[in-house]
Amino acid sequence: MSEKQKSKEINRRNFLMTSLGLVGFSALGGKALLSAANGADLSSYFSLSRSGNPAAGANIRAGRVSVTDVFPRDPLAPAGKSRVLLIRTEDRADGVRKAFAFFKETKPFKGKRVLVKPNFNTSDETPGSTHNDTLKEILNELRKAGAKELTIGDRSGPEPTEKVFDKKGIPELAASFDARLLNFDELGPEGYLKITPPGSHWQDGFLVARPVVEAEALISTCCLKTHGFGGVFTMSLKNSVGIVPRKGHTYMRELHSSPHQRRMIAEINYAYKPTFVILDGLVAFVDQGPMSGPRKEAYVFLAGVDRVAIDAVAVAILKELGSNEAIMKPKVFEQEQIARAAELGLGVKSPEDIIIETPDAASEAYAARIRPLLF
Repeated sequence: MSEKQKSKEINRRNFLMTSLGLVGFSALGGKALLSAANGADLSSYFSLSRSGNPAAGANIRAGRVSVTDVFPRDPLAPAGKSRVLLIRTEDRADGVRKAFAFFKETKPFKGKRVLVKPNFNTSDETPGSTHNDTLKEILNELRKAGAKELTIGDRSGPEPTEKVFDKKGIPELAASFDARLLNFDELGPEGYLKITPPGSHWQDGFLVARPVVEAEALISTCCLKTHGFGGVFTMSLKNSVGIVPRKGHTYMRELHSSPHQRRMIAEINYAYKPTFVILDGLVAFVDQGPMSGPRKEAYVFLAGVDRVAIDAVAVAILKELGSNEAIMKPKVFEQEQIARAAELGLGVKSPEDIIIETPDAASEAYAARIRPLLF
């Protein structure tokens, strides 16, 4: 190998070590780094470097990737419990501002590279997709919170992602905040990580977008709606389906043809932990969905760190609005998405563990109607 080639290889190793957070992490050794550099699956190395968890070695040997401490931690909630902020509002910007104000004391975004994951399944009118006013105010609040770098990332389907971005004017919106726009369809082979949750209902695990797993901070923003193609509802847990690739893969066919679809949706969430979840529920689909359906005005925003708690409260709101049998008949924690996510340790395990907090009297009056519907 010439001196020039050696220099190129060293630089390549340094890049891999930096991007994987492995600088000075001697446990991997040179051969492991060369294996990664030569195109091997990098998920094991990422899991080991990020985790500090004694189970990391077992995850690697079993071919799994696991985030450390998947249960979201709200430092102001009692142990084992999660707060959900319920905001009664008719203004999206107002809802987002109150959500950020509620959690600002933890300063989770200051100096961070933040990824915003919207619901861009299609370009349909909200709640078919994330409203631009909600996304705009989230970006505005992140700038005020001192975020170092902003990225908007998603994968659409069946409508092509680039078409959804263009129809909704997202490139212009992103540019106005100096934010990157990331199409998960275009990440390439190195842009995904292999995930196999414990007890997985997927045939052979699944790939997820690497930027989501590796984000320093992540906001998931979702809508309030039912899902007429087997999911029953699509909120914060199902928003994660957009991190699994569609182009060149059969994951969506597998998902939508499986009797375990709702459990599989929950399992995608095992791949990462959002910093913050904001649900825009000004308008809801109470049947059909996710692109269109009968609409009702709920005039509510939800915010928190726990996807299980957020979805549980949101399902209770659909019950209050009056929805289809798949929503109205089961108890909230009997819903398969919620039950499986709780089983995986992704959030609270019961309605007793959810604390609904409110910023004003109107919100508290509405919360009083919702709390009994969680049980």
